[in-house]
Amino acid sequence: MWKFQAKKLTERGTVDYRTCVANRSQSLQTYDLKRGLNLLFLSRPQTPVEITATLAWKDRVFAAWGGQESAKLGAVWVFKRGKKVAELQLEHGLDEPVQTLVNFGSWIVGCCLTKIEVWKSDSYEHYTTLTPLSSWQDDGADFLTGCICNMPTFLNKIFVGRQDGSVEIWNVKTGKLIFTILSANLENGGVCALQPTPVLSLLAIAYENGSLIIHNVETDKSIIQLNSSNSTRRFTIRLISFRSDGLGAGGDGKEPGVMATAGYDSGDITFWDLNNGGKVMGVLRGAHTAPTQVLDGVIGGISGIEFLPGQPLIVSTGLDNTLKTWLFDESPFSPIPRILHSRGGHAAPVTCLEFLPVNSDGADSVGKWLLSSGSDRSLWGWSLRRDGQSSELSQGNIRKKARKMGLLGSHLTASGFGSDLAEMKSPEITCMAVSLIRDGGMGASAGGGAVWTNMVSSAGKKNRTTDAASSGATGWESIVTGHKGDKFARTWFWGRKKAGRWAFETSDGSDVMSVAISPCGTFALIGSSIGGIDMFNLQSGLHRQRFPARIKPAQARKSKTQIPSKAITVSGSLGTISKIGPGQGRHTKAVSGIVVDSLNRNVISCSLDGRVKFWDFATGNLIDEINWSPTLKVTALRSYLSSDLIAVSCDDLSIRVVDTETKRLIREFWGCVGDITDFCFSNDGRWVIAASTDSVIRIWDLPTGNLIDAMRFQNLCTAMSFSSTGEFLATAHANSVGVNIWNNRTLFAHVPTRRISEDDISLLEGPTASGEGGQGLIEAAFGEEYTTETSLNIDFSATVDQLSRDITTLSIVPRSRWQTLLHLDTIKQRNKPKDPPKAPEKAPFFLPSLENAKPIQAAASKTHPQPNGSETRIIKTKGAISESQFTALLRESREIGSYKLFIEHLKTLPPAAADLEIRSLTWNESRSELVDFVRALTSRLQQKLDYELVQAWMAVFLRLHGEMAGSSVDLKDALTEWRKEQEQEAQRLNGLVGYCTGVVSFLRSAR
Repeated sequence: MWKFQAKKLTERGTVDYRTCVANRSQSLQTYDLKRGLNLLFLSRPQTPVEITATLAWKDRVFAAWGGQESAKLGAVWVFKRGKKVAELQLEHGLDEPVQTLVNFGSWIVGCCLTKIEVWKSDSYEHYTTLTPLSSWQDDGADFLTGCICNMPTFLNKIFVGRQDGSVEIWNVKTGKLIFTILSANLENGGVCALQPTPVLSLLAIAYENGSLIIHNVETDKSIIQLNSSNSTRRFTIRLISFRSDGLGAGGDGKEPGVMATAGYDSGDITFWDLNNGGKVMGVLRGAHTAPTQVLDGVIGGISGIEFLPGQPLIVSTGLDNTLKTWLFDESPFSPIPRILHSRGGHAAPVTCLEFLPVNSDGADSVGKWLLSSGSDRSLWGWSLRRDGQSSELSQGNIRKKARKMGLLGSHLTASGFGSDLAEMKSPEITCMAVSLIRDGGMGASAGGGAVWTNMVSSAGKKNRTTDAASSGATGWESIVTGHKGDKFARTWFWGRKKAGRWAFETSDGSDVMSVAISPCGTFALIGSSIGGIDMFNLQSGLHRQRFPARIKPAQARKSKTQIPSKAITVSGSLGTISKIGPGQGRHTKAVSGIVVDSLNRNVISCSLDGRVKFWDFATGNLIDEINWSPTLKVTALRSYLSSDLIAVSCDDLSIRVVDTETKRLIREFWGCVGDITDFCFSNDGRWVIAASTDSVIRIWDLPTGNLIDAMRFQNLCTAMSFSSTGEFLATAHANSVGVNIWNNRTLFAHVPTRRISEDDISLLEGPTASGEGGQGLIEAAFGEEYTTETSLNIDFSATVDQLSRDITTLSIVPRSRWQTLLHLDTIKQRNKPKDPPKAPEKAPFFLPSLENAKPIQAAASKTHPQPNGSETRIIKTKGAISESQFTALLRESREIGSYKLFIEHLKTLPPAAADLEIRSLTWNESRSELVDFVRALTSRLQQKLDYELVQAWMAVFLRLHGEMAGSSVDLKDALTEWRKEQEQEAQRLNGLVGYCTGVVSFLRSAR
């Protein structure tokens, strides 16, 4: 996921797109303003350390990095369309970080902490280093603030801000200090921002104490003095931009003179009318999140603003990880702009991940959507196909609510942090559940637009009935979330990308610890921090059941008259399994996980009390219980409903897999060194993937119980999710606002499931924002490294021995190979260029020199006599074409009566090579390769080996050579024999599958 925490916006000449540099990032992202901030380019390669300054000039983007203390020497790289093309020359590298880069004329200037570097813009050659003298106030510290600029008509002049409040004017060509603009008041502090105005010779200077002046450089006089301070706190202006379209000021907006200012310590943008001495014409409150204290530091504040040249548009970026464009309306005139486009991401580390499952009509069955929640109280939906479709799920009109409550734009507290829009959002999400079965998309009834309402009056019940009736035809909410320190679980519309109608409260009034949605998509289940479980109807928002269910008065009276019976307890290897009467069996501690089985018959819950309980979905009574207390606590639960399996993580650092039908433990996975932070099943239920606090992600193979893969990272993984298609694994890591996406390599190549040890775990770096060091989906599928067995050092012929001659055995060749072979013609047609290559219209302008030109040899005459006894090369080689390895092995296998070597060679061929060899099979009266090929497949079918490969090869053979069957008796007999073997094997497999299905159905049925 891209990170948009921009430090500075830079303009790219006359082209309408901007470059945004992510804070604490090592890559550049370029967005198109004309097309709604669509992502255009990502810079490659990444810089070794963080980027400190950027500059866009013509079709180039300059990025300065490094130079910080205890870090390697820095440099300035040059990028074009996201690719590195050059590097600014510097003899000894940058030993100080470049704070600002500017260009003017034939110069590129970078301002460091104590010096100024100058390069030539045409050759990127380092020209000189300017070293300003330190004053007695600097005490040898960094005395340059990083604020530099150039002014029009001032040839070769650069303006540099200092910590003592003065502004120096340097001639970069001669390397001399020309003049120093002194601060009128020593209490102003250092220079925080410099920006030339549209009026020649006027320079805007902002100081640390919040004051701002418009200074005439020619006369060395201040003509306007402004102050951004107020009665409670002074706001330091660090960002200045001027509107250049000649409009926006005055009462009707028809006059020029608009200036925008902002700072890092506020989320507001202030707009000034500089006419008649200057005044505030409006404040855009909450343009970005105000600075907010979080676990790993401070987020929020504005980091960049800039008016587009000649347009009523302003672009802003913030440390809340957002990039926004704002538009000024001319009719009716408004001094405050409105939002036009916005791109963003999480402003704080991600805490929870969940891939969207398959919905009722299969529209999202490709696993392209990912949900994520973070410490910034937001819920985002990410598209893995088109980044522009990603968006945050709305929580209502928060700005309107904050304005009514008087919180929008309120002053910061004495500590520097105050209430802002983020505090109006719901608390941080700790758990979520998703089901798209009843999601209504954009047409779902939103219940009048109100979000998270809980009406208890008679009128409210009437409204609920109306909402339930309308949503019955259009669909209802599909996401349920639990929140940190909150007793309400909230619902969300996925199709409408907004908050839902209901907020479900726990019956015991404690905090929500876990949530779940039934497979039918109608019921939401909520687990509390003291052991309660409640079920609500998502359509009507009404409470439907408790687990355990409340005892009715008649049942209570009946239980008093009867002798209480003891619970039936059965001891086993995994604990004790108990059967308890109605109304009993409540968890005694926090419910850490809930799941509903695929048939809506049972509810399975686990708790920190060490018990896994099985409840009847309809009655709410406890059916069975697995008791591991008091030896351990169950901290989380995940399910794979297709196989009726659940996996629970325990505080003894283990993961236990239980069969929900037999209530028996089938696997235990050990190896995690620290607490398990998150885990999940793979899409086919064969793997269990877990992350722990030792910063290692481990993958166990469920059938064998082996640890087959592990990855160690620098930061621990806090959340993960596996896509329903098996293509992607998403991981979130501590102190990171991004989400890492991993491809499943087993879809493209064979991966051995051998057991690995802890010594085999290597340290990996996570995927970068630019994708450097990783592979795309297409490259992974069709790369050369996966099409040859030598590159992976895998011998596909070395298969495991067949367990029995009566068992049909599949091959270990990757499924993508034989599936691609079946659809190779379609793939080639789809990848065929739309237009043929065109010849150049004109000859090259620069022709080669004729000084050393070689004479053109005349072509041989058609009637040129051949030497006696000699023939042309074509005639010589005619009939002497060498056999391919495919043909030679087919012929040798026919002679020895065994086609094993031929089949093993065919299994190693890539799809394109196998298709070519099958097409090249020949037929003549003396020997028919077609017959030999069919007999080879028939022998493999008789041996019950490589069943799926035989079917694929025969399908391709019949498509290419099927018309030859009528003209060759031998080929017809060979195909008849193959069909006989195929029918016998198909009947046998159908009988076995039917028998197994009947046995399983009998065991699963209620008896």
